[in-house]
Amino acid sequence: MNSRDYYQLLGVQRGSDQKVIRQAYRRLAREHHPDVNPGDTRAEQKFKEINEAYEVLSDPDSRQKYDQYGDQWKHADQFGARQRGGGFSPHGRMGNSFDLGGLGADDIFGGLFGGGRRQPRKGEDIEVKASLTMEESYTGAVRTVEKRNEQESDGQSRRIEVSIPSGVRDGARIRISGAGRKGMSGGRSGDMFVVVTILKHSRFERKGDDLHAQIAVEMVDAVLGGEAVIPTIKGVDLALKIPPESQNGQVFRLVGQGMPHGNDEYGDLYAHLNVTLPMNLSEREQKLFQEMRDLRAE
Repeated sequence: MNSRDYYQLLGVQRGSDQKVIRQAYRRLAREHHPDVNPGDTRAEQKFKEINEAYEVLSDPDSRQKYDQYGDQWKHADQFGARQRGGGFSPHGRMGNSFDLGGLGADDIFGGLFGGGRRQPRKGEDIEVKASLTMEESYTGAVRTVEKRNEQESDGQSRRIEVSIPSGVRDGARIRISGAGRKGMSGGRSGDMFVVVTILKHSRFERKGDDLHAQIAVEMVDAVLGGEAVIPTIKGVDLALKIPPESQNGQVFRLVGQGMPHGNDEYGDLYAHLNVTLPMNLSEREQKLFQEMRDLRAE
């Protein structure tokens, strides 16, 4: 990964501002997210690279170090200390990088000071939570989460934007590679896992990629036939034709009106009829019901 240019990975110019970088990241993260490309290992690797690039370029301090030191940016503080002490620099007078022959900065400094190297240790993974409405789950969303910088005595936290793909389910864990605790002795950072919670909806219940909704229908429409207005998660109402003699609890399937999954594929919406009985009957209505009861008794 370190041999790749972070700017090229995001498809932006080196002088691009944070808005351009953020927009490029959102677009690519949505395109290559593992939930959108299940089982695609290449997409998963690309997603990791995109997140690593954005993590560096979205932070002014790490971006400045990357612009100066390239793929050795993590050792910028060590290089700076050596330069102040009159030692070597990873760059020439004109800023050209020297080839370290496959040796990392820890190898070089370990040799200079004569100390043995500790084994690199991966940093700890961390978890943060993100809540979405069901509508946001349908469209996809961006959440800004905070990661506390445990190395800072003032307890400052870092804000990270996370692209959550459309169709995400309750309890999904979205991994942000390298956004966890920093590793020890040159070990790579841990990962951040964003745990998604989908808030309960007042009308829809999700089962897999399908949605279920209770639809109130007047008794006369259920008996004689009619139309019912069916709301959808997209915010567009549909007209459902109710056939005569429809029963309470009868289910109608609206294909493709559920939650998104895969590439341009959607679950279905199941409308459950809830037949409502009339109240406050007039004298004429009561007589009509009496006549109907007498007729059916015969």
